[in-house]
Amino acid sequence: MLKLVNDDWTLGYVKDDPVRPHIPTAWRVSNGREVYILEDDTAGVARAVLCVAYTNGVALDEEYMDKFTTNPNTAMFYTVWSYNKGAGREIIFSTAEVIKREKPHIVRFCTLSPLTEMAERFHLRNGAQFLRKGDTCQNFEYEI
Repeated sequence: MLKLVNDDWTLGYVKDDPVRPHIPTAWRVSNGREVYILEDDTAGVARAVLCVAYTNGVALDEEYMDKFTTNPNTAMFYTVWSYNKGAGREIIFSTAEVIKREKPHIVRFCTLSPLTEMAERFHLRNGAQFLRKGDTCQNFEYEI
């Protein structure tokens, strides 16, 4: 089950963020940002977590995501991690479908990924297209 979270108990998973542990929990759920958890239906524990910032265009660094916009058109998946094999892919596509349905003004689904081979392999293997590489991050786009 996919759920949008903002309560203290579920946001406790943020401490496990392997990509951007320095980003405060409060920032992750402030204006134009959300945290989604893919939960195990039977055990009630997280299988994967995805953090999203809504931007106008593709962010190439964390600073760009800090600029709140009233007219976002892009969902920036800036950190994703999973506790179970296959859950990372599942949360990306499930979250994108929810966003597409509930926020029709969001027309792009991109990542702000670390400059690692693991991130690159993950996104390319899951059908994303490489967009560009910056000094600290790289972007991939999912056609959903």
